[in-house]
Amino acid sequence: MHKSQRLIQLMMVINAKKNVTVRELADEFGLSARTISRDLQDLSEIGFPIYSVQGRGGGYRLLQERMLPPIAFLESEAVAMFFAFQSLQYFGSLPFEDGMTSALLKFYHYLPDDVRRQIDRLQNKIVIWSPHRSMSSANLKTLLQAIMLQKVVTIRYSSAAEVTERDIQPIGIYASQGYWYCPAYCFLRKTYRLFRADRILFASLNESISFREDVDQRSVFDWDAPEKNRLEKITLVVNITSKGCKKIESNGWFDDTVDSNEDGSGTVRAVIPKKDLDFYVEMIWGLGQEAKIIEPVEAVNYIKQKIEMLRQQYV
Repeated sequence: MHKSQRLIQLMMVINAKKNVTVRELADEFGLSARTISRDLQDLSEIGFPIYSVQGRGGGYRLLQERMLPPIAFLESEAVAMFFAFQSLQYFGSLPFEDGMTSALLKFYHYLPDDVRRQIDRLQNKIVIWSPHRSMSSANLKTLLQAIMLQKVVTIRYSSAAEVTERDIQPIGIYASQGYWYCPAYCFLRKTYRLFRADRILFASLNESISFREDVDQRSVFDWDAPEKNRLEKITLVVNITSKGCKKIESNGWFDDTVDSNEDGSGTVRAVIPKKDLDFYVEMIWGLGQEAKIIEPVEAVNYIKQKIEMLRQQYV
């Protein structure tokens, strides 16, 4: 076996065991302890995260973060990965920010010179823009760790009304309009809640509370589906001009609810939880004269009140 192949296999074995002795490795590979010691020294010099432990029961141990063995990428795959990372650059914060930056530098460094020149020419030419929102990347990382390690998190959360400390079990995290959101089971309220990550003032893993498997079965797509199905529903009907229809295409909240006409205009018929009516009407309000609410009467009255308040402001 070539030395390069042996070093890769050593990495894989140590990744799997995390704690090994030179003798164990020598027996497994059929080599002398001296050869294994030299190989371990070579791995350490190229940055493989192991350290030696002296004394009885000593050996070599892997640092907390493991290193993957070399992965062969096609040139086109490396370029695709580079731009996948670049597409996240305008987020105010990321749960894996440090790792993304170092990985990006590695991809760029090992690309052929001609490909790097091509990428350099595309700088500031391809951008996936997101509104910049300031928040703690450390808190995002803690939420992500809790999901991966199946742990509960203690947070201090600032809502519109108060700051509370509560224990939550995150279901997932997702980004929308530059904000990060975390649907989770709240042990304080004993129900599911949606938390905005920038309002989390502090977050730490909590080992004292048992992880719930039933919560883990949910995803960011259906985290509150059972509860929503039990809520009282109401039908929101809105006539929208062709210009208004184009505006709500990027909204996402009215997907599959628009009946389109030949001239591009349409009618929204959305069955929504009654308690969320104000939220949806506020989105319709943003369309201005491009939309007219037909029903329910509560939504029409809500718009009339907003118009009257606005009119009084300019008296």
